[in-house]
Amino acid sequence: MVTRSASDRLLDALGAFDQDHPSLTLTQLATRADLPLPTAHRIVGALSHWGALERDEAGNYHVGLRLWEIAALAPRGLGLRQAALPFLEDLYESTHENVHLAVRDGREVVYIERLSGRSAVGVHSRVGARWPLHATGVGLVLLAHGGRDLQDRYPEGGLDAFTPYTVTDAVRLRRMLAEVRRGGVAVSDRQITDDALSVAAPVRGPRGDVVAAVSVVVPVEGARTPALIPAVQLAGRGISRALGWQPVSAVPRLRPRLPSDGSGVVGLWSSSPLWSVTRGDGAAR
Repeated sequence: MVTRSASDRLLDALGAFDQDHPSLTLTQLATRADLPLPTAHRIVGALSHWGALERDEAGNYHVGLRLWEIAALAPRGLGLRQAALPFLEDLYESTHENVHLAVRDGREVVYIERLSGRSAVGVHSRVGARWPLHATGVGLVLLAHGGRDLQDRYPEGGLDAFTPYTVTDAVRLRRMLAEVRRGGVAVSDRQITDDALSVAAPVRGPRGDVVAAVSVVVPVEGARTPALIPAVQLAGRGISRALGWQPVSAVPRLRPRLPSDGSGVVGLWSSSPLWSVTRGDGAAR
């Protein structure tokens, strides 16, 4: 049996909280962190005194404001959000739909900003929420640019399905990622919910590597995807420039290309293809 250090136990106590468990009693925290109740009591007391945890009137514990203050210093958090916010606001004003900014953490996408209108289509995302990379537009962008090793290993644990349209075939996923890299945009069609479609584009850092992704999520019924794509790409390029990225060349003009082989892949072509769209024909969003 591996003996956990004091720091391991402290981190396990914090790790007991997640988006499905934002509030815990001391007993629940001890159980989820696999800690003896007296040990959990001592650790929770120290964390509460420091401000990492707060206790409400019912006696339940929540993540404290002090921990949020520390987390806001993460370079992929507040700094990225501040650079991106003007462009996210412009994208929202042009669509009045859900606008997301997300980064990759391992096999998951983490949402670090969301703008949403009262009439926007319902989504399951929120700031701090995590979803598998293959099931969202921003996740497909980040997975496509995450390196060959990640892409080879990603399907090994299986591809969770959330709707009948979620891509669960590794070969199909690999083809989708190639299209995203070649075209510079991902269209995720009904993979999380069967009434929403997202369009996502990469955000690049000063060295040109993809550090985040931006997206807009709209109702699938009546979605004007060709109009959304340049708007999302413009937001992605604007955030990238704000982070210090300099584009290599001008953007070519594009013409629509329709599938002729029943592959379910819809895209654009030009003499120098910029983007293509991967859409589900009953298998992918």
